[in-house]
Amino acid sequence: MSRIGKLPIEIPSGVTVDLVENLVKVIGQKGSLELEVSELLNIKKDEASITVAPKEETTISRQLWGLTRTLISNMVTGVSSGYEKQLETVGIGYRAQMQGNKLVVNAGYSHPVEFNPPEGISLKVEKNTITVSGFDKQLVGQVAANIREIRKPEPYKGKGIKYVGEHIRRKAGKAAKAR
Repeated sequence: MSRIGKLPIEIPSGVTVDLVENLVKVIGQKGSLELEVSELLNIKKDEASITVAPKEETTISRQLWGLTRTLISNMVTGVSSGYEKQLETVGIGYRAQMQGNKLVVNAGYSHPVEFNPPEGISLKVEKNTITVSGFDKQLVGQVAANIREIRKPEPYKGKGIKYVGEHIRRKAGKAAKAR
């Protein structure tokens, strides 16, 4: 029995959930998301909650049970309050700035790198911190990973673009090995 899957999903005020056959549509103040659900699962909507249950006890339906419940829960949270990830630039001369709608990053290359965010994602830069926000959790995480990919943190001095709170494991340099 799935410990995650059997929990009901609370629907906050201002969020509407529509169930049409295998399609779940969640609409809120931030936007709208939809998810196509497997035919192996039953989704029931009460007045203030949604429950997910497998139709039959098979391995695949049990695997999809908790996943589907979490995806729907993330959709409800996203359209009501949204998600955000923060990255920081570390290094001398490493900086990011907004030019109109696009992000321009100077990260030690001979040229500045331009990044255009997809629709539904907003970027904000304050000092050396880049904030990626939106209502789709997967898209916010993917955009943050793409920005980090511009210049990953290196293990010797820790220069690069990293998540706020991420710990970079450092390596000993040449001077420490020579002694």
